Amino acid sequence: MRKYLMGVMTLGLVLVSGCGTAANSGNSASQGSGQTSSQAKTVTLTFGSYSTTKQVYENQIFPAFQKYWRAKTGQNVKFDASFDASGAEARSIVNGLPVDVAALSLADDIDKIQQAGLITHNWQADKYHGMVTDSIVAIGVRKGNPKHIQSWSDLTKPGVVVDLPNPQTSGGAKWDITAIYGAGQETGNGKGLLASIVKNVKVLDKSGEASMSTFESGVGDAVVGYEDDILRESHHLKSFSEVVPSSTLLIENPVAVVDKNVDRHGNRKVAEAFVQFLRSPEAQKIFVRNGFRPVNPAVKVPQSYTTPPHLFTIESLGGWGKVDDKLFSDNGLFNQVLAAKK
Repeated sequence: MRKYLMGVMTLGLVLVSGCGTAANSGNSASQGSGQTSSQAKTVTLTFGSYSTTKQVYENQIFPAFQKYWRAKTGQNVKFDASFDASGAEARSIVNGLPVDVAALSLADDIDKIQQAGLITHNWQADKYHGMVTDSIVAIGVRKGNPKHIQSWSDLTKPGVVVDLPNPQTSGGAKWDITAIYGAGQETGNGKGLLASIVKNVKVLDKSGEASMSTFESGVGDAVVGYEDDILRESHHLKSFSEVVPSSTLLIENPVAVVDKNVDRHGNRKVAEAFVQFLRSPEAQKIFVRNGFRPVNPAVKVPQSYTTPPHLFTIESLGGWGKVDDKLFSDNGLFNQVLAAKK
């Protein structure tokens, strides 16, 4: 697999080797069940996720699982991890990136991997419906909120510069744009609200992480994004502030074992155990400390988190199939308002 990954890197995909263990950590996942008894002390798990989750997985989730798995089985786990904009990561997996476990921004991206024949089980057939974390679409503003932004409509005002990622590459952007459109639809003007906000967008970044970096660099008066990104990058509101609109979208982030890859690598047992661990109270508490909302009901949403009066879902808008066709197809509303802006 190492030769394969080096080949992928030459195409511009950056693989991050995360949290390697000590003894025998150089063994490749492609060795699978053919390892000798000494090599079997280490198993490699290849993991793919969207860019803004890099720190929480590499610095906290991977080490926690490594400790758990070593205590449970005596086996070390080495992670080879890839992080990119969610849509780009999904396309890389479809095109051959040998990811064993994919934790992406939205169900639509996992569905693309399934449609390519790489996921063969019903990945949503568990009590969490395939999800690993929740969040909401919120607005990050400068400390003290000098532009007095309190609602989506405030992002349409002249002189307000808005940072937003590109839905062609970013799953986060799809959540953001759908939240704006859905909120506008409550007054019968989803396209109008979206068009008015897009007029104030100067740059469409590749990912939510890049959009947040643009905001942190001093560009823009507001950034639309995941609540967890805003809380994490502002160090829980020490460097800039969060605005939660009265009507916004619930973000549901999925995870799935990629069957064809784990079967080839012979590491299904550890892959499935990792997915199960991600829903455990231990892992869910780590996610909460990093700004996410838990999917495990045993872990509570912090009281400091704002729950908006109207929190709608993708399902309430007809599901990703309908939303993609209406907003993000070649002649979808987003491309229409982008073309009108020019």
